[in-house]
Amino acid sequence: MNFEKWQHYWRASVFQFFNKEDQAIQEYRLALLSAPDFARAPERAAFIYANRGDFKSAAASFRDVLAIEPDNAVIHFNLGFAYDKTGDIPEAIVAFQDATQLNAQLDRAWYGLGICHAKLGDHAEAAKALHEAATLQPMNPHAWYALGMANHHLNQPERVTEVIMHLHRFDPIMTRQLIHETNRSDLTHLVADLLV
Repeated sequence: MNFEKWQHYWRASVFQFFNKEDQAIQEYRLALLSAPDFARAPERAAFIYANRGDFKSAAASFRDVLAIEPDNAVIHFNLGFAYDKTGDIPEAIVAFQDATQLNAQLDRAWYGLGICHAKLGDHAEAAKALHEAATLQPMNPHAWYALGMANHHLNQPERVTEVIMHLHRFDPIMTRQLIHETNRSDLTHLVADLLV
C-alpha cells in the first residue's frame, strides 16, 4: 500500500474541508506525484478549480485524470464543460463527443454538445445532439427549449410546434419563452393565462 499517496490525499481533504484550497491543491499534486495512476487526486483538484471559476486549470486537471482513465465518460463531460466555460468551443465539442461515444446515455453530454454546436451556428448538429438529450431526459425543459430554438434556426416550424406542445405539458414558463423567441404567436393560446 502506498502510504505516501494516502497521506497527501487525506491531508488535502482536511485542507479542503477548512477551505484552504491552495494547500489542498498542492497536496493533491503531491499525491499524484507519489502515485501517477491515482486519478482521484487530480479529479479533486479539478473540482476545486472549477468551483473557483478557474476553468483553464480545471481543464488541465481533468486532462490529467483522462491520462489515467481515458475511458471515463463523466470526466470527458467535465472537460467539455470546462472548455465551454473558457470559450474553447471546438475542444468542448470534441470532449462532449468523446463522452457520448463512451456512454450514449449521458444526457448532459448530449446537451453540452448541442449547445456548443448552436454557439458555432451549426444548428443541424445542435438539433441532433439536443434531440438525444431531450429523448434521454423528456422532462428537461432546457433541452427541449434549446431543441426548439435549433429547429427554429433550421426553419422547421412543424418541429418547433412539436417541441412547444411537448414542453407545454410540464413547463409553461419555458413554453411561453420559446413561443416568444420563435415568434409563434399562433401558439400563444397555450400560455394565455401566463401572459400579462
